[in-house]
Amino acid sequence: MAEVPLDERQALLVLNGLPGMGPVMMNRMLAEFGGDPCAVLGASAEQLFAITGVTRKAADSVAHWPDFFDLAGEERRMGGADCVFVSCRHPEYPPLLRELQDCPIGLYRQGHYTCQDPCVAIVGSRRTTPYGLSVARSMAAGLAREGFCVVSGLALGIDAAAHEGALAAGGRTVAVLGTGIDTDYPPGNAGLRRRITGTGAVLSEFPFGRPADRQSFAMRNRIVSGMSRAVVVVESDVDGGSMITAGFAGDQGRILCAVPGRIDQPGSRGCHQLIREGATLVTSVDEVLEALQYLKGLDKVSLARAPSVRCVELSDEEQRVLRCFAGGEVLAVDHLVACLGEAAAGVGATLMMLEVKGCVTRRRDGSYEAAVT
Repeated sequence: MAEVPLDERQALLVLNGLPGMGPVMMNRMLAEFGGDPCAVLGASAEQLFAITGVTRKAADSVAHWPDFFDLAGEERRMGGADCVFVSCRHPEYPPLLRELQDCPIGLYRQGHYTCQDPCVAIVGSRRTTPYGLSVARSMAAGLAREGFCVVSGLALGIDAAAHEGALAAGGRTVAVLGTGIDTDYPPGNAGLRRRITGTGAVLSEFPFGRPADRQSFAMRNRIVSGMSRAVVVVESDVDGGSMITAGFAGDQGRILCAVPGRIDQPGSRGCHQLIREGATLVTSVDEVLEALQYLKGLDKVSLARAPSVRCVELSDEEQRVLRCFAGGEVLAVDHLVACLGEAAAGVGATLMMLEVKGCVTRRRDGSYEAAVT
């Protein structure tokens, strides 16, 4: 009989890192042994193979786990990477994720944020447009100011814009990886990842050394939706990875929202399909909050609010635009363009940054007003 790890957390860490194991299979093994991971690791291969849904390969790897998983080495790697393994039994495990049948039995986490705030996922295409990036940033910033944690997958494009918007608003954001937590993927977002761990968290269910592949990204997507109350798809083609996340959201009973786009843009086709199939069409943070009211027990006025964000470190152009709102004016973009004598694209970009920084808010009719601090 293999030597059993010292405690429950270590046993779950071993089970999570063994080859040939999926979360459903792991949870079935745990259920068969009364939820005791140490008892699972102490069982024989024949006992494990007799459990419905457990393969011979999985049974053999569990019964002979020291041959397949270096527990001491994994713990050393965790220490070197400044990360912890949060088991599904731990109070810092994302609460909504725990409800899923295929929930990970544990998550590697970098950063000290414990994911206890209500979460909303914002996802979309890697091949995006300036419109999509602007929407993702502004929605993430608005949700962060309302006290939500913004969850996404750290991919290029919409995911990165969502993380950046939440950070710019002084809010919380969580990145879920489709690789082991020791891998910077994509490499271009390594700096963004470090900023996220400063106030939020980076999560992965995969052991050290797991490379990115099609299966790992799909598994990542179920966590993104599973830990969130709602999923907002900003831009996606019909075969984009965000459509997989949307599918998980539907299966998991999450609120699914989609942002409409231009009818001649491939990146809008997925969102338009989701809307036709029943996803809630949203064009603002307020509309996302309205959709969330359908969740039992969630009252907008009772949500924890993020601290007000003061307008600091504004560029000269941002200050110039902001001065137009002195006295409480409500201004449309075309009025600002006329007053400032500048191109509409430049004014729009400046307004977007002011919105991200919490200095102005966009009204339902498309006009803007100074934010209340």
